[in-house]
Amino acid sequence: MELAHIFAFNLALLAALISPGPAMLVSIRSSLRGGFREGALTGLGLAVAASLWTLAALFGLDVVFTLFPWTYAALKTAGAAYLIYIAWMTWRHATDPLGNVTVPAGHAIRAGLLVNLSNPKSMLFAGAVLVVIFPADMSALARFGVALNHVMIEVLAYGALAYVISATGIAKPLLAAKATLKRVTAVVLGGLGLRLLLDRTP
Repeated sequence: MELAHIFAFNLALLAALISPGPAMLVSIRSSLRGGFREGALTGLGLAVAASLWTLAALFGLDVVFTLFPWTYAALKTAGAAYLIYIAWMTWRHATDPLGNVTVPAGHAIRAGLLVNLSNPKSMLFAGAVLVVIFPADMSALARFGVALNHVMIEVLAYGALAYVISATGIAKPLLAAKATLKRVTAVVLGGLGLRLLLDRTP
């Protein structure tokens, strides 16, 4: 494995991170609700979960999904149900005042973990990218190094997003449109959950 491999992987990872999806929406919602702290902690959970999928792809968990399709179907169904649940709760509490309640660190991290762990397609995407970029004969230490790099890139990216969202100049107009933004987020998350639930592709 060479530095060029890591550079190419990081470019692909950043491109994936800026694409709208459940992880990005949950990160924005957390940053809007709880400021930098909650947004960054949620991002940490998202990063750890995503890197675990990358590690699983590096060690061949996609083979398990191929041999035992029901495991993928079960994970996909659970993930879809979780996204729909988040969508419902977001819509239901769209007009609730933010108040001064501080979300415990463990809750914010767990929310991020569950969002990315509930989507096995993250692992399939990681597997496809990894096969193209990295050599097949990487050592176990190199594989763990790739996963560690993944964590660091996502933590920095979500931390930067949380900082931007929680900055005073940007937070005020977002907070003024809080109810609308939360309802839009709920619709998108619910749509993603339904799409994942109804998707019949392996």
